[in-house]
Amino acid sequence: MGFSLLDYLIVAVYLIGVTVIGIIIAGRQKNSRDYFLGGKEMSWWSVGFSIVASETSTLTFISIPGLAYKSDMHFLQLAIGYFIGRLLVSVIFIPSYYKGDLETAYDFLGKRFGMSLRKFTSSVFIITRVLASGVRLFATAIPVHLITGYDYATSIFIIGIFTLIYTYLGGLKAVVAMDVVQMFIYLAGAVAAMFLILNHLPNGWADVVTMATKEGSDKFSIINWNWGNSFLDFLSTPYTLVGGLLGGTFLTMASHGTDQLLVQRLLGCKTKWDSQRALMLDATFIVIQFAFFLVLGLCLYAFYGGVPFSQLGLSSSDEIFPKFIVENLPTGLAGLVVAGVLASAMGTLSSSISSLASSTFLDLFKFTAKGKSLDAKTEITWSKRFTLLWGIVLIGGAMLFTDTKNPVVEIGLKIASFTYGGLLGTFFLGLLFKNITQRDAYAGFIASILTMSFVLYFTKIDFTWHTFIGCAASIVVGNVWNRIFSSET
Repeated sequence: MGFSLLDYLIVAVYLIGVTVIGIIIAGRQKNSRDYFLGGKEMSWWSVGFSIVASETSTLTFISIPGLAYKSDMHFLQLAIGYFIGRLLVSVIFIPSYYKGDLETAYDFLGKRFGMSLRKFTSSVFIITRVLASGVRLFATAIPVHLITGYDYATSIFIIGIFTLIYTYLGGLKAVVAMDVVQMFIYLAGAVAAMFLILNHLPNGWADVVTMATKEGSDKFSIINWNWGNSFLDFLSTPYTLVGGLLGGTFLTMASHGTDQLLVQRLLGCKTKWDSQRALMLDATFIVIQFAFFLVLGLCLYAFYGGVPFSQLGLSSSDEIFPKFIVENLPTGLAGLVVAGVLASAMGTLSSSISSLASSTFLDLFKFTAKGKSLDAKTEITWSKRFTLLWGIVLIGGAMLFTDTKNPVVEIGLKIASFTYGGLLGTFFLGLLFKNITQRDAYAGFIASILTMSFVLYFTKIDFTWHTFIGCAASIVVGNVWNRIFSSET
């Protein structure tokens, strides 16, 4: 049906509206604590929904329905692992974070091991986040380009500039407030699309069930009992039951326990209990959300009669949902769904910009002046400068990509795999092992990087195992290093 003038108007109103409202809600910030942590006064429910929006990128909005379209619902095993991982973070990590007045995730490592490791791990986070966020922002431009016809650079600029404005002026309060709004916008768009599909099918939901179970297949299958023909074959098989649960658990402990992108919000809650409630709200909602997007994929499968996406003239299953939006959504509704795509993108991008700026200022810059504390006005000035800097870097970096096969994309994603396990292992060394020193933690982290280099380049082990393997290498080598050097002294 195409994208009408009304659809463009809806998207424009959304972009301008969230920017203005975000700035108004945030109010004035007195210091970096207000700017990066919302003064530690944010409500637990808004933080919980904000985390959902932050981790729901356009890749989730577009890719998860496509995944169910071409396969089944085995991905949900990973989502259940996500729930377990969040539960463990709320029990193990959050109490430790609230024992001290921490400003970032890496502040914990600084207090436990020393400033050197705090700056090192924060730097690792910054490098990883810049690469991963640049990739995500470019990937976001793909459905926007397919739906609206704008080129990639224009799509990236539109998403980036509006997000940067409210993030720069409003700080974390604006980011969290708009995350909550954006979450309900993208879900409303997706629900509207599903309703339209079911209404179009002659027998509604019954047709979805029929198509998903035809010829003995079961696209509703959640548990994958495949153990492979060998141990290495098992490790290489995607979305197995053990791999999904274990992989989801460790990946979440790394992302929600050590990644400033999400920890920043948890530290913005008033109390430890509020932080735990926020994370468990996120844990529950994220499983429901993934299940919904997978079912949406099955609805699309029924809508297109179970035809492989290649026969529809598509190069990837990720293009299924954008194709449906362009060709089948009525005037007005298409604008709402595109606003939803932008909402999921802006929630992730604003979080990336804010977390990069907070880690740069609080972990690295704030302590460069020996013993000299900055006044409140100077703190705000530098906080906003770093926000502007990282916003420009992410937008400009995403524009350098020319297509999804660019090797820089692969490098960025591989570096992210390198570091998550090492970061998680280092936090565990600090939390669970009292005798571990900064020297041991460094040895464990380096060992994790080397181990992951081998795994990524010389094996076909599925990504669900990567964080677990990296974490295990860090913990084992850190303890062995401690034994060797403590016995020599």
